[in-house]
Amino acid sequence: MSDPTLALVTVGLLSIGCQYLAYRIRLPAILPLLVIGILVGPVFGVLNADQLFGDLLFPVVSLSVAIILFEGALTLKYQDIAGHGNMVRNLCSVGVLVTWVIATVVAHYALEVTWQLSFLFGAIVTVTGPTVIVPMLRTVRPKTNLGNILRWEGIVIDPIGALLAVIVYEYIISSQGAMSHTLYAFSKTIGIGLLSGLAVGYFLGVTLRNHWVPHYLRNTAVLTIILGAFAGSNFFAHESGLLTVTIAGIMLANMRDVDVDDILEFKETLSVLLISGLFILLATRLDLGAVAEVGWAAAIVLISIIFVARPLSVFISSFGTGLNWRELALLSWVAPRGIVAAAVSALFSLKLEALGYADVEVIVPLVFLVIITTVVLQGLTAKPVARLLGVRAPVPNGFLLFGASQFSRLLAKELIKHKVSVRVADTNWDAIREARMQDIPVYFGNPMSEHAALHLDLNSIGTVLILSPYKQLNPMIAYHFEYSMGKDKVWGLTTNQASTRPSHQVSEDYAKKLSLFGEGVTYGYLASTVSRGGRIKTTSITPEFTYQDYLRTYADKATPLIAIDENKRLHVMLSSDEMTPKAGWKLISLVEAEALPKEEVAVAAAASEEKLSE
Repeated sequence: MSDPTLALVTVGLLSIGCQYLAYRIRLPAILPLLVIGILVGPVFGVLNADQLFGDLLFPVVSLSVAIILFEGALTLKYQDIAGHGNMVRNLCSVGVLVTWVIATVVAHYALEVTWQLSFLFGAIVTVTGPTVIVPMLRTVRPKTNLGNILRWEGIVIDPIGALLAVIVYEYIISSQGAMSHTLYAFSKTIGIGLLSGLAVGYFLGVTLRNHWVPHYLRNTAVLTIILGAFAGSNFFAHESGLLTVTIAGIMLANMRDVDVDDILEFKETLSVLLISGLFILLATRLDLGAVAEVGWAAAIVLISIIFVARPLSVFISSFGTGLNWRELALLSWVAPRGIVAAAVSALFSLKLEALGYADVEVIVPLVFLVIITTVVLQGLTAKPVARLLGVRAPVPNGFLLFGASQFSRLLAKELIKHKVSVRVADTNWDAIREARMQDIPVYFGNPMSEHAALHLDLNSIGTVLILSPYKQLNPMIAYHFEYSMGKDKVWGLTTNQASTRPSHQVSEDYAKKLSLFGEGVTYGYLASTVSRGGRIKTTSITPEFTYQDYLRTYADKATPLIAIDENKRLHVMLSSDEMTPKAGWKLISLVEAEALPKEEVAVAAAASEEKLSE
């Protein structure tokens, strides 16, 4: 393809197509991106990144990797590591070293490459990555503790593994002279990278904390400054820029009173327009002949990484964690590699090729083989392996409540009393803060975002209730979660509005989902009922007090919300159903103030006055 404009547009269209295909077939996007890149590159010769970019290929890949590492480092928060147990810390420290050593030794003797390249390859394949782990966890649905370990390992290990690869590379390029020169160059690179990263991270943190930059310029300003720091650091110390941006991201993520959620959301656009396109372009550079020449040596390396390095790193990391052998077996099996491994390998391959290093052309094909094998093999077998080991989580029966209004908080507290897993999500910080103060598990932000995909634990969530007043956002939330959870798993409140304006009408399919809690139950009704003193309470249905007795007692002063049967299964009350709770069931309802016993109304009023006085 000789026209550069047409080539770039083609890459963009292919990126979007691959992302959508991955969304439809529920596989990590890295797989279709890789396949398409190989097809349009070495197979059919339609695209070639070297011909398309020429001398600009190295700067494009270099800046892209800098952005990827910075965004990954922004997710590396100290409390997240501590909050998910010793296993995550061990896997990201001792486990990394074990994988690094084993992959290095095997690569050296099996591929007959230098120790320097072997150490670099070993560092690159230590990373897993949340972009491939998270979609796999949704399918596998492991026990909550295992899901947390795997998800946070993927988030934390990306910048750590990339940083290790940067340090190894710096050692390689500085080892060409005498020992004193080597130590000087290596120390200079590490020193400037660390100091620049700390300084830039602190400066960005202070800037964001004090709102020195207008909100609409935050993302652009941060991205531009980071790229400037990357280039400036490289100017003073060769190839120290990657270390600079990684340290800056870690520093920024852990500063107090600095909100980086907007910057993390900006990553979603970058993931589609930059990372996806980059992956296709890198795949077009694959030399299939070089892959074939590796032969059985590649199989030895793959077997060692999957069946030796990973299980051994998990076993050593597990001391003192209390995990049983079944849980360790699943952790040993799930370790797919992702975009960071591909990007970093391509970047350092380009750099070392320019410096004239021998055998460097084997690194990229081998890393891509590791990515393909781990994603395909583990992606297809992780679910049956988890089932065989008996470490899958039970069928999720928890609730995600989108909308943190006072009604949602009351409902969440009542469900928690019945030991039901609940998570409340909202983009309104004041509402989320109120929920936090009541010890309700929350997620602040858009639950459809990539940030939510990484941080919002849905392993125990089986139903989504849309309880927010956001008319534009609610339908998108409904379709997003209906796709990932299935039909009859997402319900919303009716609006009681039949607009004649085409722009205000909703689809027939979405309208069917607006039957939550019965006909005519709107957000306004729930909010006003609670504001007038209405309360959510649980009523036991018994042979002596049947559902018909319940209806006669409360008449139209109570709205049934959720029924819990004798087997602890939960049933959402819908206008489209004619479900009748039976003896032995419990019924959670919203009861209006006038139907409550006087003592309950007095207690509620006192609590309300106490809250106002605070």
